[in-house]
Amino acid sequence: MDYENLNENVKKCQYAVRGELYLRASELQKEGKKIIFTNVGNPHALGQKPLTFPRQVIALCQAPFLLDDPNVGLVFPADAIARAKHYLSLTTGGLGAYSDSRGVPGVRKEVAEFIERRDGYPSDPELIFLTDGASKGVMQILNAIIRGERDGILVPVPQYPLYSATISLLGGSLVPYYLEETANWGLDIVNLRESVAQARSQGITVRAMVIINPGNPTGQCLSEANLKEILKFCYQNNLVLLGDEVYQQNIYQDERPFISARKVLMDMGGPISKELQLVSFHTVSKGYWGECGQRGAYFEMTNIPPKTVEEIYKVASISLSPNVPGQIFLGLMVTPPKPGDISYERFVRESKGILESLRRRAQIMTDGFNSCRNVVCNFTEGAMYSFPQIRLPPKAIEAAKKDGKVPDVFYCLKLLEATGISTVPGSGFGQKEGVFHLRTTILPAEEDMPAIMASFKKFNDEFMEQYEDYRGYSRM
Repeated sequence: MDYENLNENVKKCQYAVRGELYLRASELQKEGKKIIFTNVGNPHALGQKPLTFPRQVIALCQAPFLLDDPNVGLVFPADAIARAKHYLSLTTGGLGAYSDSRGVPGVRKEVAEFIERRDGYPSDPELIFLTDGASKGVMQILNAIIRGERDGILVPVPQYPLYSATISLLGGSLVPYYLEETANWGLDIVNLRESVAQARSQGITVRAMVIINPGNPTGQCLSEANLKEILKFCYQNNLVLLGDEVYQQNIYQDERPFISARKVLMDMGGPISKELQLVSFHTVSKGYWGECGQRGAYFEMTNIPPKTVEEIYKVASISLSPNVPGQIFLGLMVTPPKPGDISYERFVRESKGILESLRRRAQIMTDGFNSCRNVVCNFTEGAMYSFPQIRLPPKAIEAAKKDGKVPDVFYCLKLLEATGISTVPGSGFGQKEGVFHLRTTILPAEEDMPAIMASFKKFNDEFMEQYEDYRGYSRM
């Protein structure tokens, strides 16, 4: 496996979230420097406490002998005991045995019921596959779509680099469509049409479109009208729509609540609701659960032909089974405690507390960035990130070039060295030429947030003082 002989697609793929900045942060941490890892949406690593009820259920499922202990009711609430017995009854051999390659049928049924409650339309468990995290599901679907370098996937820019990395790995072509920062990262259908036309002029067959709603790294929430436009566009252009909806619980404003692409599609009725092909993704890693390490997720297929579903099942079978504890976490996410259950009040208190704190943190971070010299930041409407624009002075851009660095990488490295704040440069997500950003999560503990933002402001303003000849930059 000499480097020269590796698959060229492996060499081409880049993943900035765990790239140069993260590696340098890890080195500094080994040297004893305190690092605040805001580079990845990993809530528990930044101090978020696990929800009690799902952990109780999983503990009992992992150690079923506890259920036979006469004192189990002194330690675990009756509803957690009942749910553990329920999930164990759905498996063949407990958590240590493989499940169906699509996931435990009983859990898939719970996911389908959740989708029906959310959208108001029935969902078929046979069209729901459980996966080891949403990323694995995205990779499975892109693997089925991309046949070669002439197949293009429309991806929003800025985008989560899972998409660019996977498309590179599979040998396809990424077709960017730019979100408009001055319109709160809105999507322009005219821009979409231009992107498709340009790709086609280069001999690329555009086969699918990705939406990330709420946005990562941009934090915007798509309106119903916007989703209708997107669905019509995909229908007219015969595109599969991939709806990355993993942040659907993370909403920090009331004007634009989350609405699924599937619900809007079904509401539209007519031929489009029966013909447009849609794959939707959700996970236990985000929301107020934040259970990233459990790797529990699903994708649901709408209007995908039965023969295609069979092929996707065949490929899923190669991996034998998604991890079973992650599947149970997913079941618990879609069927949380109900009013009247012993654990209900505690569950609501914990989950509400996390979401309310995230809403406050989103505001603290947005206000903090907007108080800094040459920094402009849209409010984080949803998801877990701020994506401020950093107006780098020409002297800083020159210094970066001399150092052999992309300008925003240069800035983020200086920030890391000075403050210990580990971020991701905007170039890792894609951005317009000559415009620079960074992405940070809003996940540090609420009580630490003012000090983190003060530290950022001190660094930024000193950086600008060092490299700036004049003031008065405006946002592009």
